[in-house]
Amino acid sequence: MARKSKESYIKKAKADAKRKNKLNKLEKRMEKRNVESKGDLSEMLAYVDENGNITTEKPEETDQETSDENS
Repeated sequence: MARKSKESYIKKAKADAKRKNKLNKLEKRMEKRNVESKGDLSEMLAYVDENGNITTEKPEETDQETSDENS
């Protein structure tokens, strides 16, 4: 008889632990979902200048580039 009650205790303990883990994961997921993004898309963009260097500033269009687009 004692063995049967021990098994049910272990089952209950495992079920409680599983339920707690599931709730913790759900809380973490909801926190991540509710956190606002840190930056705007314009802040995440990077541009390459004519020398091949990466910059955060958008390069100015030259007359040659605009004439190529119009042709």
